[in-house]
Amino acid sequence: MIYDIRHVTSYSYENPVSVARCSLRLEPRNGDGQELVSHSVEIRPRPAERTTRRDFFGTLTESILIETAHRSLRIDSRSRVSVSRRVPDRTASSSPWESVRDVALAATSLGPSSPVGYIFASPLVPIQPPVTAYASASFQPGAGILAGAADLMRRIRSDFRYDPKATVISTPLAEVFEKRHGVCQDFAHVMIAGLRGLGLPAAYVSGYLRTVPPPGRPRLQGADATHAWVSLWCGPGIGWIGFDPTNDLLVENDHIILAIGRDFSDVSPVDGIIVGSRKQKLNVAVDVVLVE
Repeated sequence: MIYDIRHVTSYSYENPVSVARCSLRLEPRNGDGQELVSHSVEIRPRPAERTTRRDFFGTLTESILIETAHRSLRIDSRSRVSVSRRVPDRTASSSPWESVRDVALAATSLGPSSPVGYIFASPLVPIQPPVTAYASASFQPGAGILAGAADLMRRIRSDFRYDPKATVISTPLAEVFEKRHGVCQDFAHVMIAGLRGLGLPAAYVSGYLRTVPPPGRPRLQGADATHAWVSLWCGPGIGWIGFDPTNDLLVENDHIILAIGRDFSDVSPVDGIIVGSRKQKLNVAVDVVLVE
């Protein structure tokens, strides 16, 4: 599958902004079942400085500095990505989740692909007993890790209501879990918290969904914006597998990976600081078109 992706982020400010310094994580990932064919980012007003680096997780992070006074900022990212990945069936045989937990905890590597870095709490995903208890219902003693994670994903899709107006980025995990509504970011955080509470390594993935589903399939939630899901380490034999609790799907070729981290704070597509404005409006538009 080859996709063309356009991701436009627009800010408008009540008063002129004199200086803006931003970090952009807008280049889709190369690897994990996908190949980056092309990528470009156009920024208006034009930055005085643009520098790039790879962060710990392998995400290309671009730092920009705008010193021209402005009342609007437009970041237009365009990419072409080829996706080809095969995932096991959710009922496929897999190692008992307890053995995966033990192997992950014993890992000696501290690299970005090592499972040990995704076992513990992170800034936006605390370990909370109620969430751990909720997840444990899907992981009976000796259950295969694939089946357990798929059941947890299915339950989140069933028990939580998708509501874009219910939460904001700063809404605490405990509030999301108590009220049982939110968006893809919230559902991914809940699933990660439950898995980590059981000692299982789970990462946060940001990316995109194809805008138009295949014939006969329902339209997916979150297809008009950046999406979020979970990557779970399922043992050395299977490796990392993506689970989308918003749509109850194992991640295959409808998902395009943008960045991977511990939670949303590691992968925010655009963040930064500005000087000189009181109020601002943000608009994000995403279009994912199947080319081939």
